[in-house]
Amino acid sequence: MTEPLLVDRTDAVVTLTLNRPTAMNALDVALKEALRDTLAELETDRSCRAVVLAGAGGSFSAGQDLREHVRALESSAGNPLDTVRAHYNPIAAGLANLPKPVVAAVRGMAAGAGASLAFLADIRVGGPSTSFLMAFAKVGLAADTGASWTLPRLVGHAKAVELLMLAEPVRAEEACQLGLLNRLVTDDEQVLPAAQELAARLAAGPTVAYGAIKRQLSIADAGTLADALAAEAQAQSICGVTTDHRAATFAFVNKRKPVFEGH
Repeated sequence: MTEPLLVDRTDAVVTLTLNRPTAMNALDVALKEALRDTLAELETDRSCRAVVLAGAGGSFSAGQDLREHVRALESSAGNPLDTVRAHYNPIAAGLANLPKPVVAAVRGMAAGAGASLAFLADIRVGGPSTSFLMAFAKVGLAADTGASWTLPRLVGHAKAVELLMLAEPVRAEEACQLGLLNRLVTDDEQVLPAAQELAARLAAGPTVAYGAIKRQLSIADAGTLADALAAEAQAQSICGVTTDHRAATFAFVNKRKPVFEGH
């Protein structure tokens, strides 16, 4: 049986590939459970210092597997949308709270929850075929997998309303202009290598500081200046006693290139 999620380790970079290419990497229960559980494992895996999230074949992810969803709607056993609490919420929290950088290699279509997954990454790399579609309203649903939180922060409230309500596709160049993509390469075949190269660069950096930066921004986005200042003080008290800070400071003073070890 084909694994729904491929896990590849190259040095300190872990690449997670949604592996249902014949279904445009639509998210069925097996794939959602594999992604949820793997993210939970990576949170405390000190050998992993950066993560790449990708899709097999020519698509990133079409979102929820609607064929599986139809079968669930036809069944009398439970509420099919319980998957939000059981799967999508833990996946969203796992990506957002992962104390290490996440780079999304967004080749082809990212729709619905698939787009939401990409928006939870810290950096998104796309190519000519990349497009985003907030497809929830097309099937009579509201946003999930964190899109109501990430999308306004990426594009602003008014544009988020437009994207979610009108559910019109956003092509690669516009996505880059809006901030849905950070990097746009000229060849689809280079999307994953470019994302992995960027992840390797991040993995060689001060990953404790990166995790602290992610927490700071999350708090500052929703909080007051006082909240942000408190988070900054806490973050610096943690980063300030790391080996990485001490070694990098001495390296800077002595005009040497720092070597970060992630602790």
